[in-house]
Order: sequence, then structure tokens, then C-alpha cells
Amino acid sequence: MKLRTDKAAVFTAAFILAAAGAPAFAHHAFQAEFDGNQPLMLQGKVIKVEWINPHTWVHMEVVTDGVAQEWMIEAGTPNTLLREGLTRDSLKPGEVIIVRGYRAKDGRCRPACKANGRDVTFTDGRKVFMGSSGTGAPKDGADPNEK
Repeated sequence: MKLRTDKAAVFTAAFILAAAGAPAFAHHAFQAEFDGNQPLMLQGKVIKVEWINPHTWVHMEVVTDGVAQEWMIEAGTPNTLLREGLTRDSLKPGEVIIVRGYRAKDGRCRPACKANGRDVTFTDGRKVFMGSSGTGAPKDGADPNEK
């Protein structure tokens, strides 16, 4: 009986150590991936929205000089967006939006360009904060809770 207890203790300890050492997938500080010195404004049609934790992703098509390019815009958590008044149905495919945010540091656009969104403006003029505060993003007044 003592042998089983020892095996269970070793297994449990190994599991805890492995879990503690694993990186938190897709959870990062703003500065790790995005450049606060590269603000951008994108206008285009919503392609799809991935309403998932830890970050919601808004995919949009932006046409520049006749060339269409897909952008993946990282937003806050679904809970953050819900508190700001956005729901799954707020960003429908085909809807034209304007996103203000910051470009990814790597600047690559394969398969899509990537940015962190701070706010989204709808065609009716409504503007909604969509960023995630407290992660090192520039304090630019987009977050209504920012002091």
C-alpha cells in the first residue's frame, strides 16, 4: 500500500511541475507582440469573428490601392467586449467597420496582417472600446476606465 501512495505522490508532483512550467498559451503582455509606436487605422468589411478566450479575434478585409488584405485584429476577452456593449451579433460578416489599434511587431502579413484593436467605429458613428487594458498597451484615451 505504501508503494502506491509514493507513486501517486510522485505522479501528482510531476504533473504540478509540468503544468506550472508550461507557457500560458496566447496570453501575453501587449509589448510582447504589438508596437505602441505603430498606430494604425483600418477600414474594411468584417470577414468573421472568433469569440473565444483569452482574446476575441476580428478578421476583416481591408482594400488598399485595389489590393485586398486580410487583417486579424486582437481584441479583449469576450467578457470585456460584453461589458462594453458588444455581443456575438454586433460584428456581422460584411459589415464595414473602422478599427483603430497598433500593428504587430513582426509586420508579417502571411496568412494575414495582425494588429491589436483599441476601438471599433460602426457606420452609425458608434465607437466602442475593444482593447485589453492593463497589458501594457499605450494609454490613448480609448479605454473609458483609464485614469
